[in-house]
Amino acid sequence: MRLAVVSPFVDRQHGTERALAELLERLAFHHGCEIHLYSQRVEDLNLSLRRANDPQNAGSITWRKIPAVGGPHLVRFVCWILINTLSRFWDEKVNGLKFDAIFSAGINCLDADLVVVHALFHRLKELSAQDGSRATEHGLLRRWHQSAYYGLLSALERRIYSNQAVALATVSERAKKLLTTYFNRRDIAVVPNAVNATEFSVDLRMRQRSAARDRRGLMESDFVLLLIGNDWRVKGLPCVMEAMQEIGGKSLHLLAVGSENPAHYMEQARRLGVTERVEFEVSGQNALELYAAADVYVSPSLEDSFGLPVLEAMACGLPVITSSFAGVSELVSHEVDGFVMIHPQDATELARVLKRLAADPNLRARIGAAAALCAKGCNWEQNSATVHKLLNDLITKKHLGNG
Repeated sequence: MRLAVVSPFVDRQHGTERALAELLERLAFHHGCEIHLYSQRVEDLNLSLRRANDPQNAGSITWRKIPAVGGPHLVRFVCWILINTLSRFWDEKVNGLKFDAIFSAGINCLDADLVVVHALFHRLKELSAQDGSRATEHGLLRRWHQSAYYGLLSALERRIYSNQAVALATVSERAKKLLTTYFNRRDIAVVPNAVNATEFSVDLRMRQRSAARDRRGLMESDFVLLLIGNDWRVKGLPCVMEAMQEIGGKSLHLLAVGSENPAHYMEQARRLGVTERVEFEVSGQNALELYAAADVYVSPSLEDSFGLPVLEAMACGLPVITSSFAGVSELVSHEVDGFVMIHPQDATELARVLKRLAADPNLRARIGAAAALCAKGCNWEQNSATVHKLLNDLITKKHLGNG
């Protein structure tokens, strides 16, 4: 099976891209797919792995680098769509490279055969419109740019996801329901994200715990919260800081990790009086080190099709707090292997749960152990096998149609 895979970048620093890296390696080296990856940047992706018990495996990953264009997100995205389309057209017409299927993780091209939906910009656009305060917080020009960017992506979602000829899969039942609501699609496969047990486990986290906390000047008696994400507002950071204000005390700390400019959130932390207890970090390759530094993973998301860091934190034996607006909550049993907030903006509710966890180490241990057990049932082998079958069915259908 020869696949064109289209994604602006692939790495293990971001949830969607880490999920794609795990999937591509298994499609190539467990299922024998010949993958041609059209991407601007590729990091920490194994391009040469072979299964020890299958030396004749024909699988491969070839990176076909797409040049990146600078400028605002909107300009970069339009150029990305145009250039990757032209590059694939050239490879097909001039180099004779014929693909069995074109696969995309989200809106990356207009001619995908299978799209796995990790984020819904229709929903993010609605959330942005509901939060008028962002116009003053982040500047009117930036607000207009974000509105235009979300508007374009929403229009492309409508065009692509409404097309019955495009096969759709997504990462949670919640995302499936939204796709049905927005685009009247009822033929959507659900392929939940998973976790790599060789990279995320209780033992691995505990081995790094002391060093990870020492690097951040954290004492063993400190109670450390962790939140990872690229849109901290949507991930629930404002609510977390408000809960910290309600709880008070000097031993409660928060690590907020992502690529967003923290300036606005620093100002909010100052207003709430929690500046000394909130640390902002840029996403790096060693996600395990972040989980090792924490006592609880907390992300009361306003919207999240899945929320991969929640599942990884569970695999590491951390108690997690998520919301019913995150797809990963479908895997969490409330007060058994995690906590699910029904009202993700209720800082008082969040503070109540955090106080319970801070005061009761036995509760943290029990919830964390159950979380790790739950995460063991979510593996990338099952995920990739499901996607491989979807691709096989799609290709068979295309051949029958052409015949």
